[in-house]
Amino acid sequence: MNAPTQGWVVIAGLGPGDEALVTSQVQDALGQATDVVGYIPYVRRIAPRDGLTLHESDNRVELDRAAHALDMAAQGRRVVVVSSGDPGVFAMASALFEALEAGPEAWRELDIQVLPGITAMLAAAARIGAPLGHDFCAINLSDNLKPWDLIETRLRAAGGAGFAMAFYNPRSKSRPHQFARALEILREECGGDTLISFARAVSTDEERIVTVTLDEATPDMADMRTVVIVGNRDTRRVGRFVYTPRSAE
Repeated sequence: MNAPTQGWVVIAGLGPGDEALVTSQVQDALGQATDVVGYIPYVRRIAPRDGLTLHESDNRVELDRAAHALDMAAQGRRVVVVSSGDPGVFAMASALFEALEAGPEAWRELDIQVLPGITAMLAAAARIGAPLGHDFCAINLSDNLKPWDLIETRLRAAGGAGFAMAFYNPRSKSRPHQFARALEILREECGGDTLISFARAVSTDEERIVTVTLDEATPDMADMRTVVIVGNRDTRRVGRFVYTPRSAE
């Protein structure tokens, strides 16, 4: 990445946790940055250095964070907005473009780039085998930004259509009952013998992978650090791996 003379914004994915999975593009952008903006635990993954200011903020102020980054870039700063995983998957890229749309016209002339990262869904799938080897979808089970009724509708549609599914933010302390309801819907739509994998803290020292059937799954197997992957009716085990064939029966 060539350093421009004016300010810029890069929205970067830090991957699932292991620093070896951060791309060289992202590392290069961080090396050129004057400012790093993001949710507290993600910013704390960035090593302090002279000439770099770290801006930590809470997880529920995405639009404010994005506007702050754009404003600093308009002042000539070189700003990296960090997300875990990939910035375009339930993360900061969308928030930044929403702030861009609502902000001053001059912001649209800024140099803005999105640098991809390895999202937790793909890191988890690689550890499990190839559970997303055929058609699949990703659903965020948090109802902070959309109603639970819509989540239920999407669960039924995806399960009934035979998609493998990856779930982000499956279960929090404030809404433990919702994942139990999600499991009920999945059993109805997919069948109780369908395989479900729980991948917690993938690529870190706390990594834990468990695969069971939907009939065996319990809500307490997931938390906010877990990606849940549900196969379709063709998904099966081979040795210690789980995979979904590329041809559908």
